[in-house]
Amino acid sequence: MKHEFGLTVRSTDVDMIGHVNHAQYLVYMEWARFEWLRDAGLTLEELTQRNLLPVVVRVEIDYKKELMMDEKVKVVSEALRLGNKSAVIGQRVMDEEGNTACEAEVTVVMIDAVSRRATSLPEEFREAFATE
Repeated sequence: MKHEFGLTVRSTDVDMIGHVNHAQYLVYMEWARFEWLRDAGLTLEELTQRNLLPVVVRVEIDYKKELMMDEKVKVVSEALRLGNKSAVIGQRVMDEEGNTACEAEVTVVMIDAVSRRATSLPEEFREAFATE
């Protein structure tokens, strides 16, 4: 299942040369992943109560084009692979015309907040991030 999240580039997102700073794309993608979880009923509060923490362990990202201040942006996310304790999420950040500004594969591992060890993905996570 795909998830879409929209936002507008803020003045604080751009760097000295006037385009979105490379690290800000990671923030956009994280924001989109947490909105996806929230839409699935897994709010940060719910995860905390269950002693669960989704932790990014790997990111592979390719930058394609620049984005500028005040541009409308869409982040499209989809699960590429689901394991027992981890998921690989494909994400694209696109401009209003649908041009890809960057694309990434993000590996997330669910950990137990107490033991700090990998634990099984919750069923709600599996359902929300189900691959088609």
